[in-house]
Amino acid sequence: MSIHVAGRRRATASLTAAFPGAEVVDVTSKGPEPWVRLSPFYPHGGIPVPYCQGVTSQSVEGIWQALKVFEDCDVDPAKLRITTMKGLKRTVRRFGPVQGHRTGLQGDRLLPYETARRRIYLPAYRWVLEHRVADLVERIRAMKDVVLLDYTTNGDVTDPAGPLSHAALVRLHIEGRWPREGDADAL
Repeated sequence: MSIHVAGRRRATASLTAAFPGAEVVDVTSKGPEPWVRLSPFYPHGGIPVPYCQGVTSQSVEGIWQALKVFEDCDVDPAKLRITTMKGLKRTVRRFGPVQGHRTGLQGDRLLPYETARRRIYLPAYRWVLEHRVADLVERIRAMKDVVLLDYTTNGDVTDPAGPLSHAALVRLHIEGRWPREGDADAL
């Protein structure tokens, strides 16, 4: 079995030439059913919010955006309730530079970027893979050769240069190489 991750904007001819015979699966928020359910924007509901006992979110992206703290704006619990895959993003253009991610809606600590990836994003997305889309993970695992399309291909939690690719995380999950969760300082 081979799992590849490629950019969604890549031309079909380029994908076919690079990965002959591979099944191409778009796992972005613009992908078709059922694969769109692998998108962190997808509103599965009931996703536990790290550092918030008893609080859940509709989507992984809702958690990531809700706990993000900017120079001019603190957490935004409303992001946890969005069910449309739209209106989730919070930007530096609107709120100023990102200061970190809060340890919960009421938390007193701000986590740096890599630590937030490890302690907030990874556990939330892994929970979705194990509890909401395990059937899709098994379908991908059964494919002989597959290309997962995403907007970014960065699968390195330590690389802050670009957003983390959830397609790369699906690949790592299936291959049993899930990134270590917890504080980056402890690694």
